[in-house]
Amino acid sequence: MTDNMSNRKNIFVLGLDEYNARQFKTIRNADRYAFHNLLDRYEITHALDFPMEALMRKAKEFLDSFEGSVDGIVGYWDFPTSVLKVMLRDYCGLPTPSLESILRCEHKYWSRTIQKSVLPDMVPEFRAVDPFDDDMISAIDLDYPYWLKPVKSHSSHLGFKIHSRAELNRAIVLTREGIHRFGEPLSYAMERANLPPEITEIDGYHCIAEAMISAGRQCTLEGYVCSGEVVVYGIVDSIRDRKHRSTFARYEYPSRLPAPVRQRMIEATRKVVLETGLDNAPFNIEFYYNQPKDRISLLEINARISKSHIPLFRLVDGASHQQVMVQLAAGEPPDFPDNAGPCNAAAKFMHRRYRDALVTRVPTREEIEELESLAPGTDIQIEVEEGGLLSEMAYEDSYSYEVAVIFMGGPSHESLLRRHRRLLRRLPLYFDERRAEDGPGFAKREERAGT
Repeated sequence: MTDNMSNRKNIFVLGLDEYNARQFKTIRNADRYAFHNLLDRYEITHALDFPMEALMRKAKEFLDSFEGSVDGIVGYWDFPTSVLKVMLRDYCGLPTPSLESILRCEHKYWSRTIQKSVLPDMVPEFRAVDPFDDDMISAIDLDYPYWLKPVKSHSSHLGFKIHSRAELNRAIVLTREGIHRFGEPLSYAMERANLPPEITEIDGYHCIAEAMISAGRQCTLEGYVCSGEVVVYGIVDSIRDRKHRSTFARYEYPSRLPAPVRQRMIEATRKVVLETGLDNAPFNIEFYYNQPKDRISLLEINARISKSHIPLFRLVDGASHQQVMVQLAAGEPPDFPDNAGPCNAAAKFMHRRYRDALVTRVPTREEIEELESLAPGTDIQIEVEEGGLLSEMAYEDSYSYEVAVIFMGGPSHESLLRRHRRLLRRLPLYFDERRAEDGPGFAKREERAGT
């Protein structure tokens, strides 16, 4: 179907923002599509809760009032976008993966049961946990340390590494206070899906406890399923902070893992993704590789592309991998390009702080543009606002605050690290750190982003 004004297909993007609108222009044959925003980004990414009924009603009213055809609905944000787009496609009569297949990927406990049945040697021990059950501790028969996290969240929100009973008690308090933010929309989606009884009982207000995965090199495979065929088109390395191992320092593309290891991951991906029933949809799947033990472990599956990787594929492959989800949504087999970009390597650097602070200075647009011009392919995104407290940021992980994101391309991975260090020293982003011993007061000294 086409709209009344041209031959372009109308693609509706949940939470379309200016930055990603620019990325859509890089996909192959971008002029064949007209991209339209569907729902405000804040409503589906940073709201204190997600009123699914109201969001669905608002989106349906907008789509019903559109004068042209509705040819596709896509989204690259984290949950609840993944289930919203499926339910809206179904409402519009568009081709879509089933809601059940999405939940088999997104519901951490259900996903783990499927992963364990197909790849038993790659999945850690895990248990379902009801954080509101005063007897929940007896259900966790895992050795310390282990992870405790909601069955649905993102960006490590309410994810805790548990070393002791005291840490568990603290995690339970915080989980009970905040689990509704993602628990309620997950339960909404589950009520509209055909679920096995053992999964119905594990609603969005539950957690999963997982044994630790042996340390190793982490990566993400980006791919899609089209008419039952699983295709992996890129592997991105996830590099953790050397001092704070619970957080990521950067993503690097292409992966530098050995080719035989990458191939084993691809084969495992084909098995487990097919088992979820996912079809005609993009996905990304995360693995760990423990080199001394030559062991691969599976972390999680997401039924979407990673928005963090969009600029990396553009810099190396010549186009955003938004192309994959757009073509699938439009009923076209993806033909994502390879190595057609200007760079041999690309990275996303996440600049973090690990204590609460007041943001006293952020760079101006002119200062950012000047820094970006020093190295072609550089894109700087400041994630904080002047005068704001880091502790008031939405959905940060449990151990850090992401204050800036820097995308870079270059001739090699090593050159990217050198460029990043130089840029960070010049970035005028300042903080006034709040010390625990000062209570609500702030220290008098200012700290620059690069210190």
